[in-house]
Amino acid sequence: MAPPARLGHMELALSEARSAAARGEVPVGAVLVNPAGEVVAVAGNRTRELSDPSAHAEMLVIREAAGKLGSERLIGHDLYVTLEPCPMCAAVISFTRIRRLYYGAPDPKSGGVEHGARVYSHPTCHHRPDLYPGLGEREASDILKSFFADRRQD
Repeated sequence: MAPPARLGHMELALSEARSAAARGEVPVGAVLVNPAGEVVAVAGNRTRELSDPSAHAEMLVIREAAGKLGSERLIGHDLYVTLEPCPMCAAVISFTRIRRLYYGAPDPKSGGVEHGARVYSHPTCHHRPDLYPGLGEREASDILKSFFADRRQD
């Protein structure tokens, strides 16, 4: 049985995704929560703003939390993200030992969890977070579709 997901955490991630879209970034948001259920870090994509192709929402919250905690491991932490993580982010999630990964929309084109590289299915993957896809999927998908539809019209 899946642990109870905190919809408020995904709502916060969705808010970060909307903020990213308003900045012209691909609308992805992430929230990292400690074992007590407290929010440690929130972020939206900032790849364009920072001229950093690794500045994905997941990477930003992981960097912030690791810095706050003074540790490269985030054991017991849960990550909420609006889109299936790419292979880069999936690998970093594994390296940090994040306990649970909740994500909204699947990413058949660039995902690295259930699509594409399927990082956690490889025997060389040392840590696999518990996966809970589909939380807030409809809203996350709608935000992404709207963002890209607007770009095609420009």
